[in-house]
Amino acid sequence: LALALYTGSLPVLSCAALVYHDYCIIGAGPSGLQAAYFLQRASRDYLVFERSHAPGSFFALYPRHRKLISINKRYTGKSNSEFNLRHDWNSLLSHDRRLLFQHYSRDFYPNADEMVRYLEDFASLLKLLVQYNTAIIHVTLERDEQAWNGHYFILTDQDRQNYKCSCLLVATGTWVPNVVNFPGSEYVEGYETVSTNPEDFTGQTVLILGRGNSAFETAENILGVTNFIHMVSRSRVRLSWATHYVGDLRAINNGLLDTYQLKSLDGLLEGDLEDLAIVKDKKGKLHITLRFYVENSNISAGIDSITLPQDELDNFAPRAPYDRVIRCLGWKFDFSIYNRSLKMMPGKGDKKKYPQIKPNYESTSTQGLFVLGTASHSIDFRKSAGGFIHGFRYTTRAVHRLLEKRHHGVPWPSAVYPVTQLTNSIIKRVNEASGLYQMFSVLADIILLRENATAFEYLEEYPVGILAELEMQTGRKAPSGLFVVIMEYGKNFSGADKDVFYYNRAVGEAQHAWQSNFLHPVIYFYKHLPTEHEMKLRPPDWPLPRPDAIHHIVEDFLTDWTAPNAHILPLRRFLENCLSTDLRNFFAESCFLFAFTRQKLPPFCRQGYMRMQGLEGSEGLLRHAVEAGLLQDYSITDFMGDRPPDSHKGSQDQLLRDHVISVHPLQHLVNAKDE
Repeated sequence: LALALYTGSLPVLSCAALVYHDYCIIGAGPSGLQAAYFLQRASRDYLVFERSHAPGSFFALYPRHRKLISINKRYTGKSNSEFNLRHDWNSLLSHDRRLLFQHYSRDFYPNADEMVRYLEDFASLLKLLVQYNTAIIHVTLERDEQAWNGHYFILTDQDRQNYKCSCLLVATGTWVPNVVNFPGSEYVEGYETVSTNPEDFTGQTVLILGRGNSAFETAENILGVTNFIHMVSRSRVRLSWATHYVGDLRAINNGLLDTYQLKSLDGLLEGDLEDLAIVKDKKGKLHITLRFYVENSNISAGIDSITLPQDELDNFAPRAPYDRVIRCLGWKFDFSIYNRSLKMMPGKGDKKKYPQIKPNYESTSTQGLFVLGTASHSIDFRKSAGGFIHGFRYTTRAVHRLLEKRHHGVPWPSAVYPVTQLTNSIIKRVNEASGLYQMFSVLADIILLRENATAFEYLEEYPVGILAELEMQTGRKAPSGLFVVIMEYGKNFSGADKDVFYYNRAVGEAQHAWQSNFLHPVIYFYKHLPTEHEMKLRPPDWPLPRPDAIHHIVEDFLTDWTAPNAHILPLRRFLENCLSTDLRNFFAESCFLFAFTRQKLPPFCRQGYMRMQGLEGSEGLLRHAVEAGLLQDYSITDFMGDRPPDSHKGSQDQLLRDHVISVHPLQHLVNAKDE
């Protein structure tokens, strides 16, 4: 009986030992720290769990050869901090100017050790709540109708301590190496353990499996000491300058392309790695063959009993034996810690290394579970920068704003301006906004029109994938139409097989702006908020459904969209056509004339000049109107000999009173008091 009572009390004790937080963040890498920063600024209850003794443990090991491929451009010629973030790919977002990466490294491609030091300072200087040396080994659900999402998340660490939270933010990145199993794969060295000392490869022949930056980084390190290097992968090489995707091969690592194309022994091959096999001869050399040859042979009898491709095709490309084979196939998300109740499923095709998530970065199967950082890259894989610091620092902020609305009733930040500021607001944002620039085709500025288009509400960097849910997700209404401001490349300009250096690759005339190839602003106009059905039916490679009107601001060599004729004038006319109004600015004299000659004044005159009051007559105003040719001079001169000299002033006063009477019907317009 005592044993039964003791055993029955265990769940109760376990529940009592739970440590509760509203928000749990797994991983203190860049995205985890960025999420913690926003939660702390909002005074939310959160805790970050980090398995290592310090933040950014991934960067303590990778990249193996320590040179980052994220640029650290310290000089742009401008002092605008928002603009400068367009070319700072390493800094996280914060209010502390000390935490800009330019203060940590002078190198254009920094050393990874500097990133580790930067993340340590980011966590400590901002006093973020991180619990180190805590490895979360299991995550499951506890159903509860009183919870925010109908359930709590129960996290268990390596010491069997349990934690309970209402919202789970997964920021673990992708850190599990991709491994391909084939006959002889036991002879392959992994990128995560291979030597980084070039001297260890002196005079050797090396085969590298993979075609990404880690593969070329490894090749670059040993290029000058090996006999030759061959590289094999199932797909062709993808150059980042052709695809405009920063995750593809960068120029800093592509030395092997030179030695291949200039016939200096090194080379690239295409083939499915799962069809390969490796056999080892008596001298320790590694031979490449095909899987079906091995499966149809007696391996125990030795290499002499195995058919090699060169036995049938004497010029088989990789027929020379190799001293080493190195696997550089990237990483994938760790699904192992999540209980089946969470239904964390991998994506499909090229996205299978990422978990399935919705466009709001929430798990497709579990409400309240959000994926941040590199692991959320399935949303914009090979399209934008969401898998890298300079991209996910903005998507993490967007997720925080969504959570603020969902759980705390805080609407998406916005600003309301008179419609006369519409053109200026768009021009300002497309010229300096870093979130739009880095997360092109994914994040957009939303302009919600107020009734009668007299004013607008401006929302910054909203995920376009959930545009149909805007009113629910932001707490803002769109009853009178909206503009969407987004950045895009030309539709047919990016691809592994594209020649991006052809002669007439850029356009400069506003009338050809729709043919712009390089990154440029695009403005979509919708009379009504698009529906979820319309979002699903959008054309291929379009970030948004077909709008009621669309405008491309012509690409610019300097990415400076401030040219009066090429950029601003066409934009203003597009906005005027959409709103059926005049968005020009006018001098006071013009507004004064319009007040007498038009039934409807331009918004600038109504909102800035007239200020909703009638005109007040005065001698100075009359004189000004006469001199400007707006009124006839009715001043009475001394042509009547019997009128006393000072009676002229009385006539003027009477005339002014007469003119005031004629102006009164305009009182419903606006005020010219401070003309």
